[in-house]
Amino acid sequence: MTALPKYDRLEATGLWRPAPDGQRREVIVSIGNATLIIADVNDQAIAHWSLAAVARANPDVLPAIYHPDGDEGETLELPLDETEMVSAIETLRTAIAKRRPRPGRLRWLGVGLSITAVAGLLIFWLPGAMRDNTLRVVPQVKREALGVSLIERMERVTGPLCNDPAGLRALRRLGGRIQTVKLAVVPALGRPALHLPGGVIVLDRSVFEDWEEPDVAAGYILAELALQVERDSLADLLDVVGPWENFRLLTTGEVSGAALDTYAEHLMTIPRTEPNITNLLALFEASDVRATPYARARDITGESVLALIEGDPMQGRDTEPLIADSTWLRLQGICGG
Repeated sequence: MTALPKYDRLEATGLWRPAPDGQRREVIVSIGNATLIIADVNDQAIAHWSLAAVARANPDVLPAIYHPDGDEGETLELPLDETEMVSAIETLRTAIAKRRPRPGRLRWLGVGLSITAVAGLLIFWLPGAMRDNTLRVVPQVKREALGVSLIERMERVTGPLCNDPAGLRALRRLGGRIQTVKLAVVPALGRPALHLPGGVIVLDRSVFEDWEEPDVAAGYILAELALQVERDSLADLLDVVGPWENFRLLTTGEVSGAALDTYAEHLMTIPRTEPNITNLLALFEASDVRATPYARARDITGESVLALIEGDPMQGRDTEPLIADSTWLRLQGICGG
């Protein structure tokens, strides 16, 4: 039985599209008790539209195009010769509209629900959307400036940047050898390395002074690069400092000193994380750096880093030294002793 008895046997052909980029299909349209039934040429139903939620995209224009209310991507087009079906749908839409409740308490309920929805968007959707937009528009030079500012904040705890001239030249040699970006060394980072917005990587002096070969320091640099690929450090900063600082950065290009202090403290206190092994080994291979010295530096027994040792892409290959011995010796003295 249909919505109105006189439409009980009414059928029409049309063109149905499930999505904006979908292929249009020829279908058979009929009217059910409370739905518009869309079936394929084999009479298999492929969609049911509630008659109460059928909307017309082009009122008073033929061919008529309909879609579910609130979803303009799915469409049904009825050709010029299907005027009887178009008239039937319009009659039913008018009848349903007349039976809908008049404004009153329902209006206030709708207002309340709308306010709740807007509040939900502001609380749950807007911060993430604003962060994503900030990540798209903040230029690299600003990211690097934030990284430098964070180092200045961290120096209160780590001590000033190591700046022996010969050591800095050696550091640039090492960075150029593994094609990385800005490197900095501090006396007391509290961990081997960490990465900051803008591709800035901060290293503790121990990665040079406690080991006999530069492959260990290079490994820590590559590990931070891998982590940086997995998780944008600016996104991490914005998540920690909150939506207001996100808005400040988006509109003024600045982050408050207090927020930078908060993030610097966060970086230096959170547990160290390790990157995906596959991604890290790919970086070792691309840079022609041995993974085994780095793995042994993390765990001398090799038990917890067995995947790094067994997957070392340089295993069994003759490799050139990362840097000359004289450069390595200068790098070990970058902090003046």
